[in-house]
Amino acid sequence: MQPFLLLLAFLLTPGAGTEEIIGGREAKPHSRPYMAFVQFLDEKSKKRCGGILVRKDFVLTAAHCLGSSINVTLGAHNIKEQERTQQFIPVKRAIPHPAYNPENLSNDIMLLQLERKAKRTTAVRPLRLPSNKVQGDSGGPLVCKGVAQGIFSHGNKQGTPPGVYMKISHFLPWIKRTMKCL
Repeated sequence: MQPFLLLLAFLLTPGAGTEEIIGGREAKPHSRPYMAFVQFLDEKSKKRCGGILVRKDFVLTAAHCLGSSINVTLGAHNIKEQERTQQFIPVKRAIPHPAYNPENLSNDIMLLQLERKAKRTTAVRPLRLPSNKVQGDSGGPLVCKGVAQGIFSHGNKQGTPPGVYMKISHFLPWIKRTMKCL
């Protein structure tokens, strides 16, 4: 979980007292090639979330990260710098789970269909989804043994446990059906 702390620091709202990493360490550059940086506009301002590249043309994130003008950056180690490994791709279509409830954040999961396929490189590579047989930022992954197990939905404002994750395997039929149809 500690490798995600650097990305988390960039995803949190500026001025929230979260501009520094506390008790974490910087991840080895591009050691998490499936990580996506999701930017969008809501009614008031620009927002940011994390996500997981699950196929060359799809990113999985939290449904509460829905807004307009959604863009995804892949292959970034430091989102504040322009890196040659970065791929900036607009989102063609945002597909929140049909049973998503913004009031209680149930079914807080969403697929983002990318405008074009990501180019697979050492810094950009999809993460395997679980088969049907586990604290981070909104839309960020919970990864166990190289497989995405959860999408971070929400937690308390101080960033202390507990955090709530959407269990990806529960949503696999919807994810696969949606990606197959598009």
